[in-house]
Amino acid sequence: MMACLDVAYRGPEANVAAVLFRSWGNSIGEREIVTKVATVAEYRPGQFYRRELPCLLALLALVEEPLETLIVDGYVWLGKESQPGLGAHLYEALGRSTAVIGVAKSRFAGATGAVPVLRGGSKRPLLVTAAGLDVTVAARHIGTMHGKHRIPTLLKRADQLSREWKR
Repeated sequence: MMACLDVAYRGPEANVAAVLFRSWGNSIGEREIVTKVATVAEYRPGQFYRRELPCLLALLALVEEPLETLIVDGYVWLGKESQPGLGAHLYEALGRSTAVIGVAKSRFAGATGAVPVLRGGSKRPLLVTAAGLDVTVAARHIGTMHGKHRIPTLLKRADQLSREWKR
């Protein structure tokens, strides 16, 4: 099983979402999970993982299925496997047992190892990084995910779920 993960913030809270799926070409997930984290750390430039990682771990604690790959919105590596980003910290927090693919929508100056992936008719690539999986294989997987637009369908769904704030 694989999962697309995303987090949205509102004040001191976070809404965390996962879309679980079995095949890279799936158009819908097998299961969707959303949870709220009542208090999150403040944002610190260059240390985004300190804010987002606890949220992702709280959500992953609710997943019963074994996961082989996680996809996060952002970078695994901020430098060519020398400076860990959110994805690398998640990979380590999970004991290196689950591959993590980072899909970033904008370029980070130091992320020299990111593989660009053009999808749909977009001229702006997604930037793919990975831990626990060869980055070229990860990029190929992201390229084959369902959806005719730049952002794969299941990644977009995780983003939508994280932004649906229920009272």
